[in-house]
Amino acid sequence: MDWRQLWDIASAPDNVPIVGMIPLLAFYIYLAWKQAHANDQLIAELETNPAMAKTHHRKTWPFRPGWQKEIHVWPFLLRIEFLAAIIVTIVLMIWSITLYAPLEEPSNPNLTMNPAKAPWYFLGLQEMLVYFDPWIAGVVMPTLIIIGLMVIPYIDTNPLGCGYYTWKQRKFSIGTFLFGFIVLWVSMIIIGTFIRGPGWQWFWPGQTWDHNRLIYEVNRDLPDIFGPLQPQRLSADEPAAVFHHAVFYADHGGLTHQDVVATPVSY
Repeated sequence: MDWRQLWDIASAPDNVPIVGMIPLLAFYIYLAWKQAHANDQLIAELETNPAMAKTHHRKTWPFRPGWQKEIHVWPFLLRIEFLAAIIVTIVLMIWSITLYAPLEEPSNPNLTMNPAKAPWYFLGLQEMLVYFDPWIAGVVMPTLIIIGLMVIPYIDTNPLGCGYYTWKQRKFSIGTFLFGFIVLWVSMIIIGTFIRGPGWQWFWPGQTWDHNRLIYEVNRDLPDIFGPLQPQRLSADEPAAVFHHAVFYADHGGLTHQDVVATPVSY
């Protein structure tokens, strides 16, 4: 294990936000899951106890007598936000003073960085370029992500789970978020930061970065794995040809001249 190199990667000024993000992300996921589990147990209890359901709501911290049902924005809310802003400002000032992160020298085409990595918040996009064509990874998928965020209010019309954490009543929305943000995006950022080394090659954490390392890998397109290289004519005896055509068109960017001038398909 090359602990020295692992420390150099983790302590780099550009990587400090990622090192801090990982434990914070794990903590808040645990906290939200803990509250959601407690609320789910309470909801299950209320469903079996109609008398209790009339006087209790779907939170583990119910409204107590003597509490105000409505409070003013000032001073209750703004005071907390003002204190939070002061604390964050102090932390950022200490961070910027103690962490030495100067600007690099002007770019020199004769001396390029290896590996050349984007800022940590774009590393997920750079890692996607390993698996997809630049047009797919840089244009199509970000566009789908933006459109997907815009249509969330129209797709997720579940009225439950508003104002309290719950898993049983929000399985689809929470599961989609965990898969899209945690499994895909955050994992790609971690891979691009700690695992991708010179030549954007795969180096396990603690493995020494060898700039002279050569690996022989062959890219395999989807048609090579799931179907033939060229589309075949559709026939009743080959229903799998539909999937072969779809994979070919998706992997090669659409129709080819041969497909346009080909004779009509017969079934």
